[in-house]
Amino acid sequence: MPARGRFRTGKPMGPGPGVLQIELTSRTRDGLRADGQLFFHLEDGIGRSTMGIFLGDDTMYIVQPARLRALCLGFGMAAVAVSSPVVSFAERLETALVAGGCFWCVESDYESVPGVVSAVSGFAGGQVENPTYKQVVKGGTGHYEVVEITYDADRISYDTILDIFWRSVDPTDAGGQFCDRGDSYRTAVFALTDEQRNIAEASKQSVEESGRLPAPVVTPILAAAEFYPAEDYHQDYYKSPAKVITRFGIVSKANAYKRYRKACGRDARVRELWGSDAFIDAGV
Repeated sequence: MPARGRFRTGKPMGPGPGVLQIELTSRTRDGLRADGQLFFHLEDGIGRSTMGIFLGDDTMYIVQPARLRALCLGFGMAAVAVSSPVVSFAERLETALVAGGCFWCVESDYESVPGVVSAVSGFAGGQVENPTYKQVVKGGTGHYEVVEITYDADRISYDTILDIFWRSVDPTDAGGQFCDRGDSYRTAVFALTDEQRNIAEASKQSVEESGRLPAPVVTPILAAAEFYPAEDYHQDYYKSPAKVITRFGIVSKANAYKRYRKACGRDARVRELWGSDAFIDAGV
């Protein structure tokens, strides 16, 4: 079965003769926790393998190439890009968790930012463990659609991550974001540490005092919450060539995403609020 969990901890063991071995702990969407090892075959010290193998509790998980980067999170190693077989080492990986409405859009925005290693769509802040997308959008679980952002702190700061966040959403809307209405589409910043909370509170205050917005900021700064990755179907939706049936006909996910984003009015509203300071992925 493809590995859909995210890795919480890990320790790079260093390149051996042809193999990079990493000890880690994983958790799948089904709640399984397993200690094990992840191996990447190396050629001349550079990762050339497009498939990893996770061994834990006598279970073998085949890691598909498209998931390689997300599965490298949390233990100090990051694949440069999903399409690239080259593996590099980041100096200092850190994590941010934000809710900005549709997670496809937030994931797309952040993955275009230099210093961001990966953005993973998921859910946080609710009462149900391992919720599905259908459960969350139906309502009643209390979850937000969120994106877990892993970034190289030596290249981009948490404060900059938040600056991008404010300028890519409507923080004055308490009922959702743009065309997407309901509790799961509300905005929020989940502070994962005391330091993040202090930075987030100061960042929010700066936005409030800037006088740029026509109404008060309603985006809360919340305590850390369990992150549950969304189903594979939703990951990298904005750039997927996979075909889906939509009201536009049978189109690629990437095409459907662009049409949805435009029809939803996300970028138009962000430009209305922030003017030339609006943060909009140039690839949209």
